[in-house]
Amino acid sequence: MKNNFLNKLIIVAVVFFTSSCNKDFLNETLTTARTTDFFLTDAGIQQLSVGAQYQVFDVPFNGEWNYAATQYGTDEFHIGGDPSNSPWNNYDATFGPTVIAPNGNTALSNYQWDALYTGIGDANLLIANATKSTSTSTAIKNTALGEGYFLRAYNYFRLVSQYGGVPLQLTPINTVKTEFTRASAKDVFAQIVSDLKAATPLLPIAGGPSHITQDAANHYLAKVLLSRASEINSSWNTDTKAADLAAIGPLCDQVIARHPLASNFGDLWKFTAQNSANENLPELILSAQFTNDVNTLQGNGNTQHLYFVSRYDVQDQCARDLTGDRPFSRLATTYYDYRIYDMVNDSRFWKSWKTKSAINGASPVSPNVKGDLGIMFVINQPGDTRFPLTKITKALGTRVVDTRNTGRDIPTTYVAYPNGRTTDGALYTDVSTAGQGFPSLSKHLDGSRNSLNDVVGHRDFTLARSAETYLIAAEAKIRLGLYADALPYINAVRKRAQYVSGEERDNYWDGGNTLLSAGLQSPGVGNSFYPKNSYYESNNIATTTAAAASLAIASPTALPAQDEYIITTLGLSSAYDRMLALVLNERSRELAGEFLRWEDLSRTKTLVSRVKAFNLEGAANIKDFHVLRPIPQSFLDGIQASGINLSSAQKQAMQNPGY
Repeated sequence: MKNNFLNKLIIVAVVFFTSSCNKDFLNETLTTARTTDFFLTDAGIQQLSVGAQYQVFDVPFNGEWNYAATQYGTDEFHIGGDPSNSPWNNYDATFGPTVIAPNGNTALSNYQWDALYTGIGDANLLIANATKSTSTSTAIKNTALGEGYFLRAYNYFRLVSQYGGVPLQLTPINTVKTEFTRASAKDVFAQIVSDLKAATPLLPIAGGPSHITQDAANHYLAKVLLSRASEINSSWNTDTKAADLAAIGPLCDQVIARHPLASNFGDLWKFTAQNSANENLPELILSAQFTNDVNTLQGNGNTQHLYFVSRYDVQDQCARDLTGDRPFSRLATTYYDYRIYDMVNDSRFWKSWKTKSAINGASPVSPNVKGDLGIMFVINQPGDTRFPLTKITKALGTRVVDTRNTGRDIPTTYVAYPNGRTTDGALYTDVSTAGQGFPSLSKHLDGSRNSLNDVVGHRDFTLARSAETYLIAAEAKIRLGLYADALPYINAVRKRAQYVSGEERDNYWDGGNTLLSAGLQSPGVGNSFYPKNSYYESNNIATTTAAAASLAIASPTALPAQDEYIITTLGLSSAYDRMLALVLNERSRELAGEFLRWEDLSRTKTLVSRVKAFNLEGAANIKDFHVLRPIPQSFLDGIQASGINLSSAQKQAMQNPGY
């Protein structure tokens, strides 16, 4: 601070001295100044595009509002050990047009709204300038224009999915504007579809996932049409529903043909270094791009690695380290996550969640040494009598032995179903660590950070991949009543999930094990990363490297046992409801923690029933009106009608019902 202050004094002194000696000093012409005309050039519209994509794709993954709006308050995740964003999960009196913040980390109601409209403003600027561009390169101009249309559609889709009808602003705002009215959801969807259709022929075929392509536009167009045809829009979508559902299959097939699934589900998450191979797999359609250049990221980055990690660092003989990530403990797994997988044959749970950590504290207790298994989560099934307690530690006079490796005691073992228990919830009762003991979702972990306390992550964030495209196509077939035709799409992702012959089923990797240098660890602290999972301890089966049994579903009338459990719990009976439940469960098995879930449950109007069944804190409070978010009070307070601030009645008329 002192040096900066002195530098400023020196600069002021030099300017003053020079200007006093040279009367012409202030008459110099600055020839490098840019005006808005720069945006009409090739370089200008390309820079506009980069800036707009940064705002739309990257900014939402630096901070907490995005996961709060898309993952909390669902069947997949609930409150972990830190309740900073509990209003978004609990649906209680703290959640509304103004969010009552538990602390300074809380995402306020306007954060999402403001970020999405900022992105729309950038997209409008890009569209306007690309349209008027003086460029002599048709390719540059068309690509920028296509990107502008896509970015505007992308943000309006997020808005309509969260809030329903919202104000449509389709041109840059160059003066102060205070009067806005909400368009209908029908009109917003029509604009989104129009923009995506306009974008597609302008965009390149190749270049994904780091660039917006025709396949990205078609994937999102299929997704938008599916959403428009969903239950939340049933009061007005009759005229478009049949055509929308018929169009989805061909769109998806075209995208799928150019984006084959990765051969191993784990390859998607095998982040081994900054800009590693997993970030460019053919399955990926579009990603938010991040880098290790903090100047490029303006000191920000992908922070989502922080929020899904449980408090491994407070357990016996363990310490926080880079490979275990910073355990912000915001989002904890629910028992729904433990019930939807075939835990023996489906690899996706074991490649999506971290169930073992190593002893890494500075002072291991003999006979344990650093590197021994320190924490294990046993995700067993109801009725298992092998474990007497849900948390087993030496202090409680019980022990679990690491029979697969050292033969020494495991300091801390958590058990989903202890002592023959057949009801869910045992892991919710660990008062000793305040609900902070749960398997961590590993899809976003990032050990490539530059210091222990660094929050800046470098992993790209996958926005769209073809596994979802398969499931979009499947759901469209279900909505058309073509249940058997949906199964090949579902079975494609299920087949990829099976263990293959020769595969070591308990091998484990997560992106936390990308430590740049051992010297970055705290003195005396080792790596908490452990290269195995608890597959065998959880399933209680003999070691095998045989191919898994088939996960294929042969008939719509014979669904997997895991799906039948969910269907029974939800009280579903019709063929349509059963198949819709199947595809929603499959979306969880494949896409858990990828920031899609709240909008899936909202659009299908299954949010309330699933939260009541599977979300510990939200169950008591959720109401039917929660399928839409509240319009932020800050927006309603800031706009006018006929030059006058809105009255209370006018604000209420513009607000979503129930808030």
